[in-house]
Amino acid sequence: MTSNSDSTRPADAARPATVVLVHGAWHGAWCWATFQAELDRRGIPSLAIDLPGHGASTQPLTGLHGDAALVGDVLDRLADSGHGDVVLVGHSYGGAVVTEAATGRSDIAHLVYVTAFALDAGESVMGALGSFERHEVDLAGAMVVADDGQSSTLNPELAAGALYASCSPEAIAAALPRLSPQSMSSMLEDATGSPRDHIESTYVFCARDRAIHPVHQAELAKRCTHRVDLDTDHSPFVSAVTELTDIIAPLAVTAAES
Repeated sequence: MTSNSDSTRPADAARPATVVLVHGAWHGAWCWATFQAELDRRGIPSLAIDLPGHGASTQPLTGLHGDAALVGDVLDRLADSGHGDVVLVGHSYGGAVVTEAATGRSDIAHLVYVTAFALDAGESVMGALGSFERHEVDLAGAMVVADDGQSSTLNPELAAGALYASCSPEAIAAALPRLSPQSMSSMLEDATGSPRDHIESTYVFCARDRAIHPVHQAELAKRCTHRVDLDTDHSPFVSAVTELTDIIAPLAVTAAES
């Protein structure tokens, strides 16, 4: 896909669909900032969501269903304000969230899975991983489960390589202190639907990912309508901003024109 960054839309062109961004485990809306700036530059509206207990959220941590309910509330507010269809993007665990949030909805123009869990109905993140051929990833060694078994954090020294191997040292230094606990229930609760059966979807495959193994990504990508490959790490919204925007921005424009 090519960038539309140098083109100017006609004055009467339809307003692009809003890109709604859902972060992955241990992250927050903050992780999308650089990517959103590029969307802004191209005239694509976007909204990044803090899932409960992450980023600026003061709510307690929830599981998959609670996270998806919050995203659904945001989508409802967008619809009520006349924003129409959206392009719903999930990164990593956020793919499970957007799958659940999109189930039963008719206002999603496109689902995008950025090296993410494109779950099927009745499947959890851990269930999906357990069904695939076993492959070790660096992220597994970085996880630290709390004594009560209810949440996990990441060892920052090990998380750097697992999540941000292609990012600049400055970006890594800014990201690591922002990582926050993640509920274990988010990985264990099952999705209740498979909205990709009626919503077009794109899987962004990241070849140098050390958090979700490329073999597992390839299996998940088979569940989507399209697959686009990037030669980068687990965090292309930082390490491959232009390339990721080249994939997602045209989807927002196309949604507005359809």
